[in-house]
Amino acid sequence: MLIRSAPGTQTVAPHLRRRVRWVVLFIVAALALLVARLWQLQVVRGEEYHQRALSNVVEERRIPPVRGKILDREGVALAENRPAFNIYVKPHIVDGRQKNRLADLLELSADERARASARLRTAWDRGERGSVLLLEDQGRDRASLVAQSRLEFPGVQVRDEPYRTYPKGTMAAHLLGYMNQLTGAELEDKEGRDYVLGDMMGRHGLEKQWESYLRGQSGMEQVVVDASGRRVEDEAIEQTLIEGPKIEPPLPGRNVVLTLDYELQAAAEEAAAQEAAASIAVTEIDSGRILALVSQPSFDPNVMTGHLSRADERRLLADPRRPFVDKTLASHYPPASTFKAFTALAELERDEDASPEEAISCGGYHSLGSHRFHCMGNHGGLDMREALKRSCNVYFYQLGERNGLGRLSDVALSFGFGAPTGLGINADVKGRVPTPAYYRERAGFVAPGHALNVSIGQGDVAVTVIQMAMAYGAIANGGKLYVPQVVGRLESSSGETIVEFEPRLRSELDVSDRSLEVVREGLAMAVAEPGGTGYRGARSEIVEIAGKTGTAQVSSGRGQPEGEYEWHPDRNHSWFVGWAPADEPEIAFSVLIPHGGGGSQAAAPVARDILEAYFADRADISAHVDEQGGGEAEGEGHGGETARAAVRDGDEGARREGGEL
Repeated sequence: MLIRSAPGTQTVAPHLRRRVRWVVLFIVAALALLVARLWQLQVVRGEEYHQRALSNVVEERRIPPVRGKILDREGVALAENRPAFNIYVKPHIVDGRQKNRLADLLELSADERARASARLRTAWDRGERGSVLLLEDQGRDRASLVAQSRLEFPGVQVRDEPYRTYPKGTMAAHLLGYMNQLTGAELEDKEGRDYVLGDMMGRHGLEKQWESYLRGQSGMEQVVVDASGRRVEDEAIEQTLIEGPKIEPPLPGRNVVLTLDYELQAAAEEAAAQEAAASIAVTEIDSGRILALVSQPSFDPNVMTGHLSRADERRLLADPRRPFVDKTLASHYPPASTFKAFTALAELERDEDASPEEAISCGGYHSLGSHRFHCMGNHGGLDMREALKRSCNVYFYQLGERNGLGRLSDVALSFGFGAPTGLGINADVKGRVPTPAYYRERAGFVAPGHALNVSIGQGDVAVTVIQMAMAYGAIANGGKLYVPQVVGRLESSSGETIVEFEPRLRSELDVSDRSLEVVREGLAMAVAEPGGTGYRGARSEIVEIAGKTGTAQVSSGRGQPEGEYEWHPDRNHSWFVGWAPADEPEIAFSVLIPHGGGGSQAAAPVARDILEAYFADRADISAHVDEQGGGEAEGEGHGGETARAAVRDGDEGARREGGEL
């Protein structure tokens, strides 16, 4: 409504003017909010939204590091890497239909389908937006199928990446270990530690223990991708969109160089292959460095690393010989007569009057109260050296009764039994040394018969194969007990030494040279002289061996006749432990054939084969050097170029004769 205030003029009504002002204020406020929002979007959060926009077209792809190698002492690769085709997917792009279509295209097995589905579920649950590993180590045919079908499968990629491989197959498998993928729960624990979904890590042996050194550190590559996640390889576009370095290279892992001697390991594995099950340790006398470590039956780490089917797993788990268990470290066994060396030392160190020349008569058994403890023969009168040679139970029963359980257990503990060796892998169980307190706790009393059982390595005493090798090494070297060592040094990927590990002395034993010498002489006689328990099975024309056989009872022994040489859970365990050469010891060994029968029949010939292979090679090198006028070989020959072949006498009948006494 217009109001005339004077002739020829018009005025706006007051209420209209108020409306106009409100409209203007609203427009100004809206413009102010718009400007503020634009300020926030372009100035305050401009960089954030810019990065979001870039992330739709620029993808950061992780470059996995090259895992460090595991090498023997001469540089032979026992674990290394090879190129492999890995298939990755983007979970938010690949739906269930595409997943099933991809599985049909690649003709995945039931196990592979189950693993792929589990990985996708984990990725979906975690809300993963980047690429995750779906199938590792695929053949060229499958990689080609995925590449040819890239238009049908957006978000699916094939990448050529390093993959763990074990070129020697099952050799030293328990020691080396294997790898497999992290679970979702494990990944939660490793957030921020350079692990992502699909990564593999060490699960056993050295792969597990040295994971942080072997692993290395991931790198990163920025690539331009289209809406389907496919890479756009256009240099001009990359230069426009990619900010910062295009590639940050990964850092390779460290190489772990072992003390292991590949050729000796091969000889030990070959010798052990004669038996259904075996456990072997060979060490350097004066350092404790491990030269060979065998546990059979075993597994193939190439299969365990990403290729183990459910059927293979069930088969391995059902094997009564327990191929997954490291028999050198993770299992303990009654030492039987190999323990008599320590019973002898307990007697010799008991007091100054203890004499190794004292004769004790063996009539086939030793009476304690109303119980008879039997021997495997009727030996007549023997001194200590002869008792060790012939493994007379009665002789050592009497020493056990004299010394008592407390003294026997103290000597055993001082030689490292009843405690982990310190190697630190695959459980490294401590074994068992029954003390008086042990029996008081379990039985409420200590019986004299307990000491008699322990004196011959039966009853409740239990040791590991590696413990035995270290303890006999201490007898041979004059009383120095070393911590076993299997890693010699760490190297960079280019082969430069980063750190070298020196031998570690565990203890210097409080045992006289005279006592050790008596035991050494008795163990040398056990192999070198007729009537010795190791004479038929271990005597060699190549190297003089000192050692002790042992036949550990595990049951009544009636389950399988002793004349049949096949594995059976009711057969006794077979031991042979010692060193070589007998007079100038260089290496100690411990051979156990679980359920193999008598020690002289099974374990002793295996040990002989290993030692002959080792020293025959050294003798060949020395002879070659002498022929060339080069003088004496310098002790490195066993790791040289000469091929090593196990030397055997070929007489299986002779090596299976004789019984453990």
